[in-house]
Amino acid sequence: MEKSINQLCNEAYQIAKSKGWHDKPRETGTILALIHSEVSEALEADRKKDQENFEEELADILIRIFDLCGSRNIDLEDAVLTKMERNKGRSYRHGNKAY
Repeated sequence: MEKSINQLCNEAYQIAKSKGWHDKPRETGTILALIHSEVSEALEADRKKDQENFEEELADILIRIFDLCGSRNIDLEDAVLTKMERNKGRSYRHGNKAY
């Protein structure tokens, strides 16, 4: 049985809560910094050409995001689908930025 994005958000939150990570409120900035640290770890794994660790760090990024959304009752599935639809209407390389 496949799980929806929102089911994964709820499950990630419940696991983190059961491990004590929600005993005290945390600032949004702290949570985003933790997500950022996982992104940095993924970058380092990619630089080392460590595919297994790279994939694990990508999973950690999603788990942190899912936990955040689960803890705040954010409908991430709808947000992703809405944003993807919006992106379909954007111009080629929109924003005219170098990267």
